[in-house]
Amino acid sequence: MVKLVNDPVKGSSWITGQLRQAIQAGQYGHGDKLPAERQLAEAFGTSRTTVRAALDQLESERLVSRRIGSGTFVNSPTRPQAEDVADQTSPLELIDVRIALEPYMTRLACINAAARDIDRMSELMERQERECQERESFSRWDEAFHLTIAEATRNPLLISLYRQINEVRAHQQWMAMKDKVLTTERIADYNRDHSALFEAIRARDVDSAVAMITNHLHYARRQLVGAVMD
Repeated sequence: MVKLVNDPVKGSSWITGQLRQAIQAGQYGHGDKLPAERQLAEAFGTSRTTVRAALDQLESERLVSRRIGSGTFVNSPTRPQAEDVADQTSPLELIDVRIALEPYMTRLACINAAARDIDRMSELMERQERECQERESFSRWDEAFHLTIAEATRNPLLISLYRQINEVRAHQQWMAMKDKVLTTERIADYNRDHSALFEAIRARDVDSAVAMITNHLHYARRQLVGAVMD
């Protein structure tokens, strides 16, 4: 475990900085598991709630991935090969890949999700109600929610593929498109879709969940087509 500086006066932002520095300095490598929240709380002399907030920030920066029941794992900076793919992939090509992948991914999530996966989705839905009204917070939340569905499949290869999708979603091509497609009204539409999708997954209603994610993604594709043609 990397030696951490105990400073109980500092809050989650300071803890985020300490962990970020350790990751960027190579003290934790790609795929390494961070200490458990309890261990980090003891090392920093703070509460697990404060540590959890720091990990939330690192996750939004894509420096870590949190796997329900397994822990928090380090993501290395995007590798050149992944950057090349992102450079070559348009937002429309990205959504086409998602349309091909996510309906079956959602089917597996309905079948394989553990209670802890449902709990994680429930926590994200609570965050949606509080935080997801503007583009940046919605985008971070949206990536986390769909990744949680991938993790609920319990399929390591599919989870890895979806992480790459999120890397491509972070590319400047999509960032430039967000201002056109993520209006306040559309964010509200997407949030309603996400709430209904979560309820279907929680109910293990495979057919409804697959239909919802399919309609959700085709709606998103229509908005992209309209933005490209403007």
